Amino acid sequence: MKAGFPLICAALLLTACDKKEGPACELPADLPRPMLEGPSADAPRRILPIGGYTLAVSWTPEYCVNRASSPQDRIRCGEPGRFGFTLHGLWPDGKGALWPQYCTPTRLVPDAVIRQHLCSTPSPQLIQHEWEKHGTCMARVPADYFARSGKLFAALQFPDMEALRGRTLRAAEFQKAFADANPGMAPDQMRLNVGKTGWLEEVWLCLDKGFRRQSCPAHQSGALPEQVIRIR
Repeated sequence: MKAGFPLICAALLLTACDKKEGPACELPADLPRPMLEGPSADAPRRILPIGGYTLAVSWTPEYCVNRASSPQDRIRCGEPGRFGFTLHGLWPDGKGALWPQYCTPTRLVPDAVIRQHLCSTPSPQLIQHEWEKHGTCMARVPADYFARSGKLFAALQFPDMEALRGRTLRAAEFQKAFADANPGMAPDQMRLNVGKTGWLEEVWLCLDKGFRRQSCPAHQSGALPEQVIRIR
């Protein structure tokens, strides 16, 4: 964590706040209310057996490129350097190439739950989306789903991203650096989501049905080990 930034953290957020760079936990008094999303023709409701899980974390400097003025992303992107890795979500995987999604119709995530997890996932709309699309396939109420994903995220350690920013390296090199920061983690237990121009966007960690780390299934996509990536 960078020194010199004042942090305003609720007690339940201390672990998450301590892992982020900058004043990540300085919550605005008024939060934008999310909107219900629900399934669509492109993302239909799909009920399938769960074969494992993916914990997805986003590299915010890349996400926020060209989003600094976006009202929807003002908490995450309004102040450059405020966040490093953030929690995208915990996703149930299927036993094959497809996964369950939008399993149960639901309501808006309570404001108290949003505030409790905003340091980890600094977007009320993304929190709503994650609950509707993924959480409804895993838990009965939002609080239980986000408690699970938040605990998994809080347990992660991250490599020295300041030392890696601006560099060009192979995907396998970054996977090793990420795994080395987390005792017992292996490079093949993660996939890298890389944009079309080669910039690292997300790290996807593969978990079994007991939420333990496992080697990623062969059918899942991600950057190839020798693929050249860049870190913003």
